[in-house]
Amino acid sequence: MLSEKELQQRSNSKCELCGNEENLAVYNVPETNDLAIYACSTCIEQMDDSDKIDSNHWRCLNDSMWSEHNAVKIMAWRMLNRIEADWTQDLLGMMYIEDDILELAKAAGDGVSDENKIVHRDVNGVVLEHGDSVVLIKDLKVKGSSMVAKQGTAVRNIRLDHENAEYIEGKVDGQQIVIITQYVKKI
Repeated sequence: MLSEKELQQRSNSKCELCGNEENLAVYNVPETNDLAIYACSTCIEQMDDSDKIDSNHWRCLNDSMWSEHNAVKIMAWRMLNRIEADWTQDLLGMMYIEDDILELAKAAGDGVSDENKIVHRDVNGVVLEHGDSVVLIKDLKVKGSSMVAKQGTAVRNIRLDHENAEYIEGKVDGQQIVIITQYVKKI
């Protein structure tokens, strides 16, 4: 993964999506191994919370979708699929993205019709999202280890398995583990 200094240099100290020069930070692209972009707080907030999307802010994707950097292409593609506006379909139709990069972009579930989308739910039926925090509702033995994840343990910044609605990933005692959703409750 690139350091913040390398991302600053790559982006000329501007948001790689909208070009803003203020409130910049490293944003790790979800569902990719080591990809990151340099983004402003406005873009980060809207990438993390689809309810806060302002479609006019994202007209900048008309330029940034042509970036030579895969992380920028992935987030541009994902945001074009999340924004509910007519103009986004035109941009998606023009966008060039290699097949392997497109697969990474689709890993977050964007661009999938609602009836085919995998939805992760906790024990109470609450929808889980990437980055949520959950608490274990029972002691869980960790396969391949002598570790037992104790009831009441908080697991922060979970990741979703996009092939199985019953699996999430998170760190418990510094170890990355797979957890079955029926044993967690969203905090």
